[in-house]
Amino acid sequence: MRFGATILDAESLRLTAEEIALFRDVNPFGFILFARNIDTADQIRALCDDFRNAVGRDCPITIDQEGGRVQRLRPPLARQWLPPLDHVERAAAQANPSDALGPVARAMYLRYRLIADELLALGIDSNCAPMVDLAADETHAFLKNRCYGSDVEAVATIGRAAAQGLLDGGVLPVLKHMPGHGRSTLDSHLSLPHVDTDLATLQATDFEAFCRLNDLPMGMTAHLVYEDIDPVPATISPVMMNLIRDQIGFDGLIMTDDISMKALKGAPADLARASLDAGCDVALYCNGPLADRAAVAQAAGDMTEAAQIRAERALAARQKPVELDIDAAEEELSALMGGLVYG
Repeated sequence: MRFGATILDAESLRLTAEEIALFRDVNPFGFILFARNIDTADQIRALCDDFRNAVGRDCPITIDQEGGRVQRLRPPLARQWLPPLDHVERAAAQANPSDALGPVARAMYLRYRLIADELLALGIDSNCAPMVDLAADETHAFLKNRCYGSDVEAVATIGRAAAQGLLDGGVLPVLKHMPGHGRSTLDSHLSLPHVDTDLATLQATDFEAFCRLNDLPMGMTAHLVYEDIDPVPATISPVMMNLIRDQIGFDGLIMTDDISMKALKGAPADLARASLDAGCDVALYCNGPLADRAAVAQAAGDMTEAAQIRAERALAARQKPVELDIDAAEEELSALMGGLVYG
């Protein structure tokens, strides 16, 4: 059976009968959790069971658990992590310069390995991270301290470590925001950013960071316009999607960023169809009423054959967690961070 070409969400702490019926009918590829879906550990596990029972399979359930401002799980359900850029800078300040990036990458590996352990214990097996957007002077505040730095080599190395920490913990990473969101001066939740940097510069910087991680199983698009390439927002641009596939070389499953964000204009169902027609594999739609979720799912339909192959390959990347000594991991991370690990 083909998966539905959507990732959807729930209104509250448990699925309603109407949501169960919809999800059973449209068979979304997976689901995403938000703060409104989170109360207790038992409740989260029960909601994850609701999702999987509704579609009758071990579907992926993802979340935004970067750390800092963007983490849906907070104490006592999870550690309160520093913002990613603060974490990187703190680890770099403790490291011997002759050690290059090794200790910083290790600190980020341990961070995301522990995050994976937190997620999987609750039934969540995907995380919308790593984020390898390059920070710049002009990067909007909504994004900047979520970045890992401004140097391509460093960001790619750190991003690889974060992704491996998740994979080793049995959690699928979602690489974002392709092909690069760091030059945005606007918050794409509210407005459509435009980037006027020339293609050659983008290829050597922002796009290159994603090239270094093009073998990861899943990725997420960016809602912004690259004026030197195409006047259409990347998520619904065939030109940009071909660039991600052909120039960046990403052959994993591509999900949109949330199509309800204000950067995109139009009815959610039309945007879902436009994103899939452009070359995305699955449309992520969040924070909408049940009728809109149904309309999005109907417009999206089932995955294409190529998307289904990528989806099955991504699911096959889920693995049994590598054994983790949590106390030892926390002790090592604390040493790498000079004792300041959590926010």
